[in-house]
Amino acid sequence: MKRPIIGITCGTEYDSNQQAVADRLPRSYVRAVLAAGGAPLAIPNLKESETDALLDILDGLILSGGRDIAPSLYGSAEAHPSVELDHDRDTRELPLIRTAIEMDLPILAICRGVQSLNVALGGTLYQDLPTDRPSAVAHRQDAARDAATHSIAVHGASLLARSLGATELRVNSFHHQAVRQPAAALTVVGWAEDGLIEAVEMEGRRFVVGVQYHPEEMVGVCGASRQLFGALIAACG
Repeated sequence: MKRPIIGITCGTEYDSNQQAVADRLPRSYVRAVLAAGGAPLAIPNLKESETDALLDILDGLILSGGRDIAPSLYGSAEAHPSVELDHDRDTRELPLIRTAIEMDLPILAICRGVQSLNVALGGTLYQDLPTDRPSAVAHRQDAARDAATHSIAVHGASLLARSLGATELRVNSFHHQAVRQPAAALTVVGWAEDGLIEAVEMEGRRFVVGVQYHPEEMVGVCGASRQLFGALIAACG
């Protein structure tokens, strides 16, 4: 049986002059897709016309984690000092997301990916959680990548809950930004213990799910995270 081709967006590597020189993709995404039965394909930060040609051969799409999104793209005039930008990726990824949704490609958006999804559809972000929304929950952990450090609650009737096979989950956490105002097209379906939005999904599409945690880092220790990738692959059939 042919494996569905799953595109995975990449971050950008810059030289000392802030010129884009390469694209970067952690291997954990590749391994998670392979383990779930998919064929991973890295999507470089190309021109829109070039990316559209790649979208035509994909069965599904993962929006990966990475640097922060330019605040100007969601209506903020100034960037917080903690913000680390990836303009090259912003320019290319947001149009790609809109096109993929129009094509009804199954999409799993992870960490920066869920933030990109939200901004692409008109939502806003917290620029820096310690400044904008202080909390006792450590959203940027110092623990190992596969260590679960806080809990999330998932709406029982959601696609995400069915995909995970759970309505409560212990997750890892490596972010200082998050969804603030969700886009009108997205439904919030997951929350951290402090009420912060941790997951969204889009109705009327085969599979558009976004999570703030990094399930690709937890597939070796968390059955629900493995099931999430399996659900993406199943939606591609």
